[in-house]
Amino acid sequence: MKALYICSTTTFAGKTALCVGLGKRFKSDGFSVGYMKPLSTVARRIGGRIVDEDAQFIKQTLDLAEPLEVIAPIALMPQTVEDILAGEERADFAAQLKGAYAKVAQGKDVVLLEGGAHCMEGALVGLSAPLVADMLKARELVVAKYASDLVVDEVLGAKMLFGDSMIGAVINTVPRQRMRFVEEVIKPYLEEQGVKVFAVLPQDRLLMSISVGQLVDCLGGQVLCCPEACDELVEHLMVGAMTVDSALTYFRRKPNKAVITGGDRPDIQLAALETSTKCLILTGNLYPSSIILDRAEEVGVPVILVKQDTLTTVEIIEQFFGKTRLHQETKVHRFEKMLEERFDFDALYADLGLRAR
Repeated sequence: MKALYICSTTTFAGKTALCVGLGKRFKSDGFSVGYMKPLSTVARRIGGRIVDEDAQFIKQTLDLAEPLEVIAPIALMPQTVEDILAGEERADFAAQLKGAYAKVAQGKDVVLLEGGAHCMEGALVGLSAPLVADMLKARELVVAKYASDLVVDEVLGAKMLFGDSMIGAVINTVPRQRMRFVEEVIKPYLEEQGVKVFAVLPQDRLLMSISVGQLVDCLGGQVLCCPEACDELVEHLMVGAMTVDSALTYFRRKPNKAVITGGDRPDIQLAALETSTKCLILTGNLYPSSIILDRAEEVGVPVILVKQDTLTTVEIIEQFFGKTRLHQETKVHRFEKMLEERFDFDALYADLGLRAR
């Protein structure tokens, strides 16, 4: 049985996406696959249960038999952290993890482990990524989110941390204009330093997108029509603050967008509804006319009413773009295709000692 620990040095690097993509590929190649998130600091209490939503999504996507409490056995909730620091919580977290892992690994060819926000998360309870990897005899695959060419520092730093047990790296969300440099300069450089780079993955608007429903939640907005379309994905954000004469030309520049405009601009609202718009966000808590709502119903575009002004609305939404979970099938399929085109599965299988069946 092989264990592969998907780690990163920062949040929203793409660990969950990689776990899903690798898990589905392993299964299609005939392997029995397990998955575990050893430690969660983002779990929430939902309906009386403590739930890590990424782990729950992967359980469903990979059709895993183990209960969620085994797949994500340790949740460091704020109260738990306080109790540990106050000396009131003395649970043997390592023993809990080993027990859960034994259940997950039983009968499996490969177990995917998903790391936390960074490699030292869990140090409080003796479960940082290096300690967990050593405890469970796992190899580390580090996902590095590209922000600049100094992504090299993150990858080499991880190599210093994990040593020879680190199997390699994936460089994720590289802007299209930097892809050639990363593939032709950074990747060879890292491999000269002893780090195998299994994939360089480009930035993708769909993977960075946010659903209409998530926009409603983050803005605290009110859906005035077409709530059934709230699962639609928004890839671009446009502000309608121009003259009506230029509005149509402007809105046609980008597909699959959310348009933000004042509730007192029916001319701009109608123009937006004539183009590829996923939702219309009306600011200032100004209710639209019946003409707007009727047209939105006709084209199936949700209209969202928010209290904030336009500038504040834009600032709130921009904080969420590229930082949403991979919990939509459309995103899963896109990422699977990207891995198929760009990930060196042959090299990974060889390094893990796996042979496709």
